[in-house]
Amino acid sequence: MKKRFTFILTFVFFLGLMLAATYLLSPDEKKETEERSPTLQPTELTFWRNRGNDAENKAFDELISSFERLNTDIRIKMKTIPYSDYEVRLRTEIAIGTPPDIMAIDSPTLALYAHAGSLLSIDSLMKEEGDIEDIPISTLKGLSYKGQIYLAPIAESSIALFYNKHLLKEAGVPFPSPNPNEPLTWDEVIEIAKKVTASKKGTIGIDPGQGFGDGEAPAYFKMPFLWQYGASVLSPDAITASGYLDSEEALEALQVFQDLYHKHEVASLEMDPDAFIKGKLAMTILGSWSLKDFEKLANFSLGEDFGVAPLPKGSIQGAPNGGWALGISSQSKHANESWRFVKYVTSYEGMKKYVTITGDLPSRYSVVKDIPELNQYPLNIFSEQTLRHSQNRPVTPAYPVVSNAIRVLFEDIALGDKDIRSSAKEAVAKINAGLREFEKP
Repeated sequence: MKKRFTFILTFVFFLGLMLAATYLLSPDEKKETEERSPTLQPTELTFWRNRGNDAENKAFDELISSFERLNTDIRIKMKTIPYSDYEVRLRTEIAIGTPPDIMAIDSPTLALYAHAGSLLSIDSLMKEEGDIEDIPISTLKGLSYKGQIYLAPIAESSIALFYNKHLLKEAGVPFPSPNPNEPLTWDEVIEIAKKVTASKKGTIGIDPGQGFGDGEAPAYFKMPFLWQYGASVLSPDAITASGYLDSEEALEALQVFQDLYHKHEVASLEMDPDAFIKGKLAMTILGSWSLKDFEKLANFSLGEDFGVAPLPKGSIQGAPNGGWALGISSQSKHANESWRFVKYVTSYEGMKKYVTITGDLPSRYSVVKDIPELNQYPLNIFSEQTLRHSQNRPVTPAYPVVSNAIRVLFEDIALGDKDIRSSAKEAVAKINAGLREFEKP
């Protein structure tokens, strides 16, 4: 009996050694076991955006910190890139197969990325979890391609009429109404500009579209001129410019713009960039972001030196919208986690935090409602226009061609004093050629 007990004890002892040896000498099995266990390491998401101003950078830093506190299983690795380099570097990373999980996209270029298959459709996610009824339809249209939502908005943009109070007062002109729903007509603006230029030599009456520069600004500031007279650049299905950019409504808008420079002579082809501040320019079209810039000037203040009024109208009110929005790479291995971040940043809470820091316009009705300053002069002008009267630039993968054609068109009729109808036809031909490039198999 004693021998049997000793044998059993010895067997149990050696069995234990064998099990221990198996565990120690089988790293592959150990690794496999560990891989089956829940990981303790958070998922890292890469997030690229263009390097904005200090306020924008601060806003994203705070949003990421608050998101990570609420989502301990995710870490956001943000990379900021100068605006001038951003598009090239992003498209390069996409082309070689190493795009970021989350990327900021300027909404006019959305179709270019969506058409190439670089963006993940977030249509079902936005409809189920994105509270899209809180976002203006015009904004959602600018974030959609072929019926699918690809981007979630962070903030919006808008422009308005800024006027020098001293110049208007000297000319005996009443100040424009600050009511967002009572804009001056362009005919009324022309009459004011005539009186101002007649009362003080060397004064420019109006800068209707931020001069003549490069980049996206010409299209952003000048395209609303077409909308205000009931015109559009492309057909609703975005397949042609024929009959739209050269329509009678478009020609009327272009004629009004040209007449500012050559018939009425109230706008100038060359202008000091600080003409408005120096009292040499009576009226100008600027964005809501200009208010922050003017706050830094000691001798040029809102109420005392300048005022803000709604963007002038033709037959209807029309203002631009659009801005940087967030999308998810179609190549991301962490689409669910990426959506959690996008959803948070563009939610009521995230958007409110962002616009409170940056001073930008929110793209949710609820956020506008809950920030008192956005419902008071002068920000209520921009907010109302964005939520009620804004339009998006055409959504097409050929948008870079569209944008450039619009820039050249307005330069031709103003700088070159060219024939309106023939200039519009040339622009239509350029755009249609660009559209056809994307129709090729």
